[in-house]
Amino acid sequence: MKWLRFTHAGAEGFGSLEGDTIQVHTGDLFGEHHPTGGTLRLDEVTLGLPCKVGKVLALWNNFRAAAEKNGWAPPTEPLYFLKTPNSLAAHGSVTPAVAAEVGRVAFEGELAVVIGQRAHRIRVDEAPAHILGYTCADDVTAIELLNRDPAFPQWTRAKGFNGFGVLGPVIETTLDLSTAMLRTRVGGRERQAYALADMFFPPAELVARISQDLPLEPGDVILCGTSLGVLPMKPGSEVEVEIDGLGVLAHRYG
Repeated sequence: MKWLRFTHAGAEGFGSLEGDTIQVHTGDLFGEHHPTGGTLRLDEVTLGLPCKVGKVLALWNNFRAAAEKNGWAPPTEPLYFLKTPNSLAAHGSVTPAVAAEVGRVAFEGELAVVIGQRAHRIRVDEAPAHILGYTCADDVTAIELLNRDPAFPQWTRAKGFNGFGVLGPVIETTLDLSTAMLRTRVGGRERQAYALADMFFPPAELVARISQDLPLEPGDVILCGTSLGVLPMKPGSEVEVEIDGLGVLAHRYG
Protein backbone atom coordinates (compact mmCIF):
# COMPACT_ATOMS: atom_id res chain seq x y z
CA MET A 1 0.00 0.00 0.00
CA LYS A 2 1.17 3.52 -0.82
CA TRP A 3 0.45 6.32 1.68
CA LEU A 4 0.79 10.02 1.05
CA ARG A 5 -0.06 13.43 2.49
CA PHE A 6 -1.55 16.22 0.43
CA THR A 7 -3.12 19.65 0.40
CA HIS A 8 -6.45 20.13 -1.38
CA ALA A 9 -8.57 23.29 -1.35
CA GLY A 10 -6.39 24.71 1.42
CA ALA A 11 -6.80 21.69 3.72
CA GLU A 12 -4.23 19.02 4.56
CA GLY A 13 -5.10 15.35 4.42
CA PHE A 14 -3.71 11.88 3.89
CA GLY A 15 -4.74 8.75 2.10
CA SER A 16 -3.75 5.69 0.15
CA LEU A 17 -2.86 5.84 -3.54
CA GLU A 18 -4.37 3.40 -6.00
CA GLY A 19 -3.23 4.18 -9.52
CA ASP A 20 -3.90 7.91 -9.88
CA THR A 21 -6.68 7.96 -7.29
CA ILE A 22 -6.30 8.87 -3.63
CA GLN A 23 -8.57 7.12 -1.16
CA VAL A 24 -8.95 9.81 1.50
CA HIS A 25 -8.56 8.66 5.12
CA THR A 26 -9.26 10.21 8.47
CA GLY A 27 -7.57 9.59 11.80
CA ASP A 28 -3.88 9.01 12.47
CA LEU A 29 -1.61 7.34 9.92
CA PHE A 30 0.38 5.86 12.82
CA GLY A 31 -2.69 4.90 14.82
CA GLU A 32 -6.36 4.35 14.18
CA HIS A 33 -7.57 5.52 10.78
CA HIS A 34 -10.18 4.60 8.20
CA PRO A 35 -11.29 5.67 4.71
CA THR A 36 -13.84 8.45 4.48
CA GLY A 37 -15.26 7.14 1.22
CA GLY A 38 -14.05 10.25 -0.57
CA THR A 39 -11.55 10.18 -3.40
CA LEU A 40 -9.31 12.69 -5.14
CA ARG A 41 -7.32 12.54 -8.32
CA LEU A 42 -3.58 12.83 -7.93
CA ASP A 43 -3.52 15.83 -10.25
CA GLU A 44 -6.02 17.65 -8.01
CA VAL A 45 -3.70 17.85 -5.01
CA THR A 46 -0.32 19.19 -3.96
CA LEU A 47 1.81 16.52 -2.35
CA GLY A 48 3.46 17.21 0.98
CA LEU A 49 5.98 15.24 2.99
CA PRO A 50 4.68 11.67 2.99
CA CYS A 51 4.13 11.73 6.76
CA LYS A 52 4.53 14.06 9.70
CA VAL A 53 8.26 13.59 10.18
CA GLY A 54 9.97 13.44 13.56
CA LYS A 55 13.73 13.15 13.70
CA VAL A 56 15.80 12.16 10.67
CA LEU A 57 18.88 9.98 11.10
CA ALA A 58 21.13 9.53 8.08
CA LEU A 59 23.78 6.87 7.41
CA TRP A 60 27.31 7.30 6.13
CA ASN A 61 29.33 4.46 4.56
CA ASN A 62 26.52 1.90 4.36
CA PHE A 63 27.15 0.46 0.86
CA ARG A 64 29.86 -2.03 0.02
CA ALA A 65 30.55 -0.79 -3.53
CA ALA A 66 31.14 2.79 -2.38
CA ALA A 67 33.33 1.67 0.51
CA GLU A 68 35.47 -0.48 -1.77
CA LYS A 69 35.96 2.27 -4.36
CA ASN A 70 36.75 4.96 -1.79
CA GLY A 71 38.98 2.80 0.38
CA TRP A 72 36.72 3.05 3.43
CA ALA A 73 36.89 0.28 5.99
CA PRO A 74 33.68 -1.71 6.44
CA PRO A 75 31.84 -0.19 9.40
CA THR A 76 31.44 -2.30 12.52
CA GLU A 77 28.32 -0.37 13.55
CA PRO A 78 25.95 2.10 11.83
CA LEU A 79 27.59 5.51 11.37
CA TYR A 80 24.89 8.16 11.43
CA PHE A 81 24.15 11.85 11.91
CA LEU A 82 21.02 13.99 12.27
CA LYS A 83 19.31 16.10 9.60
CA THR A 84 17.74 19.36 10.79
CA PRO A 85 13.95 19.88 10.53
CA ASN A 86 14.33 22.92 8.24
CA SER A 87 16.09 20.73 5.67
CA LEU A 88 12.94 18.69 5.01
CA ALA A 89 11.17 19.24 1.68
CA ALA A 90 8.54 17.42 -0.34
CA HIS A 91 8.26 15.98 -3.82
CA GLY A 92 8.04 18.75 -6.40
CA SER A 93 9.82 21.30 -4.22
CA VAL A 94 12.67 23.65 -5.07
CA THR A 95 15.82 23.41 -2.95
CA PRO A 96 17.22 26.95 -2.71
CA ALA A 97 20.75 27.28 -4.09
CA VAL A 98 23.29 28.09 -1.38
CA ALA A 99 25.65 31.06 -1.43
CA ALA A 100 28.72 30.72 -3.65
CA GLU A 101 31.10 30.68 -0.68
CA VAL A 102 29.50 27.44 0.57
CA GLY A 103 30.95 25.64 -2.45
CA ARG A 104 29.69 22.75 -4.53
CA VAL A 105 26.47 20.92 -3.69
CA ALA A 106 25.82 17.26 -4.53
CA PHE A 107 22.79 14.97 -4.78
CA GLU A 108 22.62 11.66 -2.89
CA GLY A 109 19.76 9.38 -3.88
CA GLU A 110 18.76 7.18 -0.95
CA LEU A 111 16.20 4.79 0.46
CA ALA A 112 14.40 6.14 3.53
CA VAL A 113 12.83 3.98 6.24
CA VAL A 114 9.74 5.36 8.01
CA ILE A 115 9.13 4.19 11.58
CA GLY A 116 5.54 3.20 12.29
CA GLN A 117 5.69 2.02 15.91
CA ARG A 118 7.91 3.08 18.80
CA ALA A 119 11.13 1.08 18.85
CA HIS A 120 13.51 1.08 21.80
CA ARG A 121 16.13 -1.61 22.37
CA ILE A 122 14.42 -4.10 20.09
CA ARG A 123 15.87 -7.17 18.37
CA VAL A 124 16.45 -7.42 14.61
CA ASP A 125 13.65 -9.96 14.25
CA GLU A 126 11.26 -7.50 15.92
CA ALA A 127 12.24 -4.55 13.72
CA PRO A 128 9.98 -5.19 10.67
CA ALA A 129 6.88 -4.76 12.85
CA HIS A 130 8.12 -1.26 13.76
CA ILE A 131 8.60 -0.13 10.14
CA LEU A 132 5.62 1.50 8.44
CA GLY A 133 7.31 1.51 5.04
CA TYR A 134 9.81 3.14 2.73
CA THR A 135 10.14 6.30 0.67
CA CYS A 136 12.67 7.95 -1.64
CA ALA A 137 15.12 10.60 -0.45
CA ASP A 138 17.70 13.03 -1.74
CA ASP A 139 20.19 13.77 1.04
CA VAL A 140 21.58 16.95 -0.52
CA THR A 141 25.10 17.81 0.69
CA ALA A 142 27.42 20.80 0.55
CA ILE A 143 30.40 18.58 -0.21
CA GLU A 144 33.16 21.18 -0.01
CA LEU A 145 31.89 22.60 3.25
CA LEU A 146 31.72 19.17 4.87
CA ASN A 147 35.50 18.81 5.27
CA ARG A 148 36.56 22.44 4.92
CA ASP A 149 37.88 22.54 8.47
CA PRO A 150 40.28 19.58 8.90
CA ALA A 151 39.70 19.61 12.64
CA PHE A 152 35.92 19.13 12.49
CA PRO A 153 33.75 17.55 9.76
CA GLN A 154 30.68 19.78 9.47
CA TRP A 155 27.97 17.15 8.97
CA THR A 156 25.11 19.19 10.43
CA ARG A 157 25.88 22.37 8.53
CA ALA A 158 26.73 20.68 5.22
CA LYS A 159 23.47 18.73 5.25
CA GLY A 160 21.20 21.16 7.07
CA PHE A 161 20.44 23.95 4.61
CA ASN A 162 16.83 24.58 3.62
CA GLY A 163 15.53 21.86 1.32
CA PHE A 164 18.54 19.56 1.76
CA GLY A 165 16.38 16.61 2.89
CA VAL A 166 13.85 15.85 0.16
CA LEU A 167 11.41 12.98 0.87
CA GLY A 168 8.56 11.35 -1.05
CA PRO A 169 6.38 11.10 -2.91
CA VAL A 170 4.76 8.16 -1.06
CA ILE A 171 5.40 5.63 1.67
CA GLU A 172 5.32 2.11 0.25
CA THR A 173 4.55 -0.46 2.94
CA THR A 174 5.86 -3.45 0.96
CA LEU A 175 9.18 -3.36 -0.87
CA ASP A 176 11.41 -6.20 -2.08
CA LEU A 177 14.78 -4.98 -0.89
CA SER A 178 16.52 -8.08 -2.26
CA THR A 179 15.91 -7.03 -5.88
CA ALA A 180 15.11 -3.29 -5.85
CA MET A 181 17.41 -0.83 -7.59
CA LEU A 182 17.78 2.88 -6.88
CA ARG A 183 18.45 5.24 -9.78
CA THR A 184 19.19 8.95 -9.61
CA ARG A 185 18.80 11.11 -12.70
CA VAL A 186 19.97 14.70 -13.03
CA GLY A 187 18.62 16.61 -16.01
CA GLY A 188 17.29 13.30 -17.32
CA ARG A 189 20.74 11.67 -17.29
CA GLU A 190 21.25 8.65 -15.04
CA ARG A 191 23.98 9.29 -12.48
CA GLN A 192 23.36 6.58 -9.90
CA ALA A 193 22.17 2.99 -10.31
CA TYR A 194 22.77 0.67 -7.38
CA ALA A 195 21.19 -2.33 -5.67
CA LEU A 196 19.65 -1.75 -2.25
CA ALA A 197 20.78 -5.25 -1.29
CA ASP A 198 24.37 -3.93 -1.20
CA MET A 199 23.93 -2.35 2.26
CA PHE A 200 26.22 -3.29 5.13
CA PHE A 201 23.26 -2.74 7.47
CA PRO A 202 19.82 -3.32 5.89
CA PRO A 203 16.75 -1.54 7.27
CA ALA A 204 15.73 -4.06 9.93
CA GLU A 205 19.25 -4.12 11.35
CA LEU A 206 19.49 -0.33 11.23
CA VAL A 207 16.25 0.04 13.17
CA ALA A 208 17.28 -2.53 15.77
CA ARG A 209 20.80 -1.21 16.27
CA ILE A 210 19.89 2.49 16.35
CA SER A 211 17.08 1.69 18.79
CA GLN A 212 19.76 0.55 21.24
CA ASP A 213 21.04 4.14 21.33
CA LEU A 214 17.80 6.10 21.35
CA PRO A 215 14.06 5.49 21.04
CA LEU A 216 12.64 5.66 17.53
CA GLU A 217 9.15 7.16 17.38
CA PRO A 218 6.39 6.96 14.74
CA GLY A 219 7.30 9.34 11.93
CA ASP A 220 11.03 9.14 12.51
CA VAL A 221 12.99 8.54 9.31
CA ILE A 222 16.25 6.70 8.71
CA LEU A 223 18.13 7.52 5.51
CA CYS A 224 20.01 4.35 4.53
CA GLY A 225 22.99 6.06 2.92
CA THR A 226 24.02 6.30 -0.71
CA SER A 227 26.38 4.51 -3.08
CA LEU A 228 28.42 5.27 -6.18
CA GLY A 229 27.71 8.12 -8.57
CA VAL A 230 27.39 11.13 -6.26
CA LEU A 231 28.32 14.31 -8.17
CA PRO A 232 27.96 18.08 -7.77
CA MET A 233 24.98 19.74 -9.43
CA LYS A 234 24.38 23.20 -10.80
CA PRO A 235 21.53 25.55 -9.89
CA GLY A 236 18.57 24.72 -12.07
CA SER A 237 19.26 20.98 -12.00
CA GLU A 238 16.19 18.73 -12.07
CA VAL A 239 16.77 15.69 -9.84
CA GLU A 240 14.80 12.43 -9.84
CA VAL A 241 15.32 9.55 -7.41
CA GLU A 242 13.54 6.36 -8.48
CA ILE A 243 13.26 3.12 -6.51
CA ASP A 244 11.81 0.00 -8.09
CA GLY A 245 8.33 -0.67 -6.75
CA LEU A 246 8.15 2.62 -4.91
CA GLY A 247 8.05 5.54 -7.32
CA VAL A 248 9.92 8.65 -8.38
CA LEU A 249 10.88 11.59 -6.16
CA ALA A 250 11.46 14.78 -8.15
CA HIS A 251 12.74 18.20 -7.10
CA ARG A 252 14.82 21.04 -8.48
CA TYR A 253 18.02 22.48 -7.05
CA GLY A 254 18.16 26.27 -7.25
